Amino acid sequence: MVVSGSGDGRLRLWNVKGSSMVGDAWEGHSASVVCLDWSPNTREIVSGSDDGTIRRWNPNTGRQIAPPIETGHGRVYGVKYSPRGDKFASCGSDNVIRVWSKDGKLLIEIKGHDYAVYSLCWSKDGAYIFSGSRDRTIRTWQSIDGKELVVLRGHTRTITSLCLTCDERHLVSASSDCSVRIWDLKRNEQVGDPLLHDDELLAIAIPPDGRYIASAG
Repeated sequence: MVVSGSGDGRLRLWNVKGSSMVGDAWEGHSASVVCLDWSPNTREIVSGSDDGTIRRWNPNTGRQIAPPIETGHGRVYGVKYSPRGDKFASCGSDNVIRVWSKDGKLLIEIKGHDYAVYSLCWSKDGAYIFSGSRDRTIRTWQSIDGKELVVLRGHTRTITSLCLTCDERHLVSASSDCSVRIWDLKRNEQVGDPLLHDDELLAIAIPPDGRYIASAG
């Protein structure tokens, strides 16, 4: 199954094998759905929207699990479950990262970026959060207290997507500067030359075996 979010504020669940939509569209957001994430146990989906809310959904029913979370972001650009699935992080147009419990309680605010934050990624143990911003930096934070640990610079435009390699030795980033970059997390420096597209990039993904990087714009 694949879930998608749309400019009409709805989510849709798709059967990949049958290339067909499952049931009706899920309604709730009042503006474009910008980001989505499956929980680690696949029992729920979280969505973020230009309406400033985060909503949790039951994929079996298409119904919301809890009241929407008014994030304070203005627009929500990213939302990611922690590896344990007991909380999630969000980011948006207000330059701030927020970590929430599943019941919508604000656990911590993380400040440091100078412009909107577009992308998030957790370490496998949940101890660190990586973020990418319109300020052209990637930052590493302690998730427990929001302490900034590392700032990576190299991209010349907004960082739109982040992904850790399976061994967590490298972080891969995509940007609207048309490049994918690979970062050594031990040395905190870029590895090799940028991997270039002809236009700006919006997403990257790495398969479980870690052999390839998929990028799209």
